[in-house]
Amino acid sequence: MKVETLRWIGDHLEMIDQRVLPLEFNYLSYYSASDVSDGIRTMVVRGAPAIGVAAAYGIALEAQANQDFHKDIFVEKMESAFKELATSRPTAVNLFWALKKMKDLFEDIVNEGSVVEIAEKLLALAHAIREEDIAINHDLGMHGARLLPDEAAILTHCNAGALATAGHGTALGVVRSAIQMGKKISVIADETRPFLQGARLTAWEMIQEGIPLTLITDNMSGHLMREGKIDAVIVGTDRVVANGDVANKIGTYMVAVLAKRHNIPFYVACPLSTIDTSIDSGEDIPIEERSSDEVTGFRGLQWAPSEVKVRNPSFDVTPAELVSGLITEKGVVFQPDKVKIKTLLKKVS
Repeated sequence: MKVETLRWIGDHLEMIDQRVLPLEFNYLSYYSASDVSDGIRTMVVRGAPAIGVAAAYGIALEAQANQDFHKDIFVEKMESAFKELATSRPTAVNLFWALKKMKDLFEDIVNEGSVVEIAEKLLALAHAIREEDIAINHDLGMHGARLLPDEAAILTHCNAGALATAGHGTALGVVRSAIQMGKKISVIADETRPFLQGARLTAWEMIQEGIPLTLITDNMSGHLMREGKIDAVIVGTDRVVANGDVANKIGTYMVAVLAKRHNIPFYVACPLSTIDTSIDSGEDIPIEERSSDEVTGFRGLQWAPSEVKVRNPSFDVTPAELVSGLITEKGVVFQPDKVKIKTLLKKVS
């Protein structure tokens, strides 16, 4: 089964409702920037690349919805849409990358042509961003696949597959590409508390494609590493900063420390759009704090006392010194640091 996380149908966007997988599979429809912002905030769609693509379509939808207004009113509504989408989730830098691309085009063409023509061009760019993400993931997957031995068990944390992107995936894109090369790759997915992206989403994706997968709880990875059952760790990321520090789903730092202890390579699969050189180190990355409900229970079942104090940071930061390599669409940056990242970005600018 080909996983199509986001799709444009006629005059609107549809996204898989990832909150109800794997028990239910359905698409929800979106017609405005506000709708899409809510879908991002409530995690109908998640994963940095997918969030970026969704935001681009949110802008296109808003333009389409307001085509009948005078241009002055149209511009006001578009400005509000950009602001609303920018507040939907703070950590995933692809959100801001995609909004900037849409904003740059909007500002370039706002004084040219009709409102209808502006809406058409914004939609065309959103389509292009989606297709570019899929192509980038295939390129990234190819570079990452070459790092893996002919037979390997890969631990992944959270979901960095097709569901986290427009298609193919980042960390799981490496797995898919390696299997396409003929390598015998199996996946070990930890549950990824508290939202269970590994148990619900990664497991679902791998089962759809018949890729061998073993599910473990988050506190089992060190035991399996010590037993020699894990050959490499590959994760995605929501933001890589100038010095190579990486923000990813909470628990990633723990896995990286364990990998270092057991001399297991720890790779981060990320498109270049995830690299944010405006931030010097991971200490300055904004970390989203989510609702306590995600920790005290799940889907109406509560297992903790309602009065208990809760912390629920959605992400943590892994220092660059723990990262064996950044796998990008332009190649792999081993032992990333400020100089290496700057050099990579200069080559592609």
